[in-house]
Amino acid sequence: MDRLLEQFLTYLQMARSASSYTVKNYGNDIGQFLDYCGAQGVSSPEQVDRSLLRNYLAELDAAGYVKASIARRVAELRSFGDFLVREEVLERNPFRMVSAPRVPKRLPQYLTVAEVEALLAAPDTSTPLGLRNRAIIEVLYAAGLRVSELVGLDVADVDLVQAQVRVVGKGNKERIGLLGRPAVHAVRAYLRAGRPELLGRPPTSALWLNHRGGRLTARGVALILSKAGKQAGIHTPVSPHILRHSFATHLLDGGADLRVVQELLGHANLVTTQIYTHVSQSRAREVYVRAHPRAAASDLP
Repeated sequence: MDRLLEQFLTYLQMARSASSYTVKNYGNDIGQFLDYCGAQGVSSPEQVDRSLLRNYLAELDAAGYVKASIARRVAELRSFGDFLVREEVLERNPFRMVSAPRVPKRLPQYLTVAEVEALLAAPDTSTPLGLRNRAIIEVLYAAGLRVSELVGLDVADVDLVQAQVRVVGKGNKERIGLLGRPAVHAVRAYLRAGRPELLGRPPTSALWLNHRGGRLTARGVALILSKAGKQAGIHTPVSPHILRHSFATHLLDGGADLRVVQELLGHANLVTTQIYTHVSQSRAREVYVRAHPRAAASDLP
């Protein structure tokens, strides 16, 4: 079954344009199930049945895996099973015989506008790395990019005259990310005085460079934001995704149309974007409770 898993991972990468992070997670999680199968004497997909799957999920639960993690594994195994059916290895998908645990919806965390301002002020812009870090934070917040989209940018993808960046998102779909004036100024300063100092040999087309002159990685961006968040005195752990959540929430708070936010985020489905309306509504309720003289929390349903 290991050979089938390798074929599936290649399919994800080549046909579905899955990120290396996604492929790695699928490989680790499905590989864990295949190890369990081996320990149970199961050596082929045809031997996978409901009893085996239920016992596997029960073991994950007993081992302390949270519901969201178990649900993710069920979804990954179903995708694997669909692939095996498509390749005519199986007649039906055995992984659809079990249900994933219900996962309670969690509202995405986001920063306040004041916290974003403090985060932007954290980098030391007297250095090339500081100019880069300030520009990265500005672009993430201005355009609501995924970290994979950010690190995939080349210099040619940036149009400072039109104040926009060309982004390649999930499924190799292109969209335009918009930049505000502060982001344009920050990127221009980085291109003028930061990037030339970081550029290595041979030169690269990558927009964001690490201290060795190569393309900055997603992990590198995560470390930059984590450090900047601590310097800014922000108690919430700061990550690229929290800036993306903040981008969407602040747009809706400012009166942006949900479908516009959907387009800017690059969501294929409006339902994915609607989670941010719940965040905005939750914030509106908090403001109402604090501000209205007859809106004590105990009086609210």
